[in-house]
Amino acid sequence: MPINAILFDIDGTLVDTNDMHVLAWEEAFAGVGATFDRQVIHDQIGKGTDMLVPTLLPDADEDQQEALGETHGEIFKAKYLDKAKPFAQAHALLAHAHELGQQVVLASSASEAELEHYIDLLDARALIAATTSSDDVEKTKPAPDIFATALKKLPGIDPGSVIVVGDTPYDIEAAAKCGIAAVAVRSGKFKDAQLQSAGAVAIYDDVAALLADYATSPLGR
Repeated sequence: MPINAILFDIDGTLVDTNDMHVLAWEEAFAGVGATFDRQVIHDQIGKGTDMLVPTLLPDADEDQQEALGETHGEIFKAKYLDKAKPFAQAHALLAHAHELGQQVVLASSASEAELEHYIDLLDARALIAATTSSDDVEKTKPAPDIFATALKKLPGIDPGSVIVVGDTPYDIEAAAKCGIAAVAVRSGKFKDAQLQSAGAVAIYDDVAALLADYATSPLGR
């Protein structure tokens, strides 16, 4: 079955922000007296606040989780958002898929405000068929909600004709829960073994490498 729609993660996949999120979370946690090795924080990047905070601070109640998420968001917006840059060929990859008639969807655990910023940063507004953000769902990745909501915005699309492109095991796990295959990129700095064990059907260095191999990749099948 040919691929009719592609659900793209943003952070770490299309835009180089994972290290920035690690620093923002590190500062947010420090504000409540919690200290973690940066690698420990990095290994949770790709989750939204609702999934990330309970993993690292299991005793935090819902109000504390929400407050930490808001602090992280404020720090990220103040210090890092305007410094974020798209990965090389990110726009070109979206444009290529669009030109082939494939529906391009941005499906992220980021907030709606961050998502809107990234759409403009990627110059993608004319290319995308739909978007989903953490504001649209009850649970973020690795729960299936982000991608399940995206599928609902693509009426008549068979999950078998959809593929996810992401950088974290949580993208891949969330896709699998929706019956969708996922291609991984290494630009988010997760290890191949983590991506493979989550079920990635292919792994590329970054979106530029994926674009270069598009015709023979799972996206171009």
